[in-house]
Amino acid sequence: MSLEARHVLEFPGGYTRTTGPVIGRFLTELRDGRVVGVRTAAGRTLVPPLEYDPDTGDAVTGEFVEVGPAGTVESWSWVRTPRKGHPLDRPFAWALIRLDGADTALVHAVDAGDAKAMRPGLRVRPRWRAERTGHITDIESFVPEVTRIVSPVRAEYVVKPGLALARFLEGIARGTFIGCRCGSCHKVYVPYRMSCPECGVVITEEVELPDTGTITTFAINNLPDPRAPEVPFVSAYILLDGSDIPMIALVGGVAAHEVRQGMRVRAAWVPEEEWTTSMANIKWFAPTGEPDAEL
Repeated sequence: MSLEARHVLEFPGGYTRTTGPVIGRFLTELRDGRVVGVRTAAGRTLVPPLEYDPDTGDAVTGEFVEVGPAGTVESWSWVRTPRKGHPLDRPFAWALIRLDGADTALVHAVDAGDAKAMRPGLRVRPRWRAERTGHITDIESFVPEVTRIVSPVRAEYVVKPGLALARFLEGIARGTFIGCRCGSCHKVYVPYRMSCPECGVVITEEVELPDTGTITTFAINNLPDPRAPEVPFVSAYILLDGSDIPMIALVGGVAAHEVRQGMRVRAAWVPEEEWTTSMANIKWFAPTGEPDAEL
């Protein structure tokens, strides 16, 4: 048999106590949006202030020093589920905060948003209430200092292709890859170019190439890209049939972990009515289902 009795101790009208000159000065400064500490005979600054030096028991000097308002978290404990009497209605941390210029730490709430943001050494600043009454809760909570921002980045510019790229894009506009063959080393390059990078001679012979090829090497990417079918996605060097130099393109229609060297692929074109003079005509290269090629 369990016996228990519930008791409630309550002062409905509030419990009034005098603050004394030290705590009173501290609370008055809080009401005015400042934090002060008190000096000891040894020169230490106590925050929150005490009437006696905890090391010696001697009375403090009565010299008040403004500290902070910023400070450094020394240790902390995360509150996952706030209770009714807590200062915040969302998860927060109780922390020991040593304000700049103080020699002791103050216990207060830190509104960090996420426990992962908390760490010893975290720099924080007070978030003051709009209406203050001279109470420790005049500081609603401390919040981390701003150390990073997210800025939208957008660059708008116009690219004018040279003769070689323009000729290549003209082919893409009609669903064809246009390459060129060097008259000296006989290598076939795609995209089209005006001179051979190996021989240095001017190239004059055009070559139309099929939209099939072989993956020579590839990379799996885990960062979002507006052109990619999903994340992770694959970008690969693809050697078009009949060419001697691979070109880079996206690979789709297959799981990233299934892409491999030697895989046979074909360009996946957007509907013909959407074709423009742009590589956007090709969504990506997709597997053809043929046996892998020997590299």
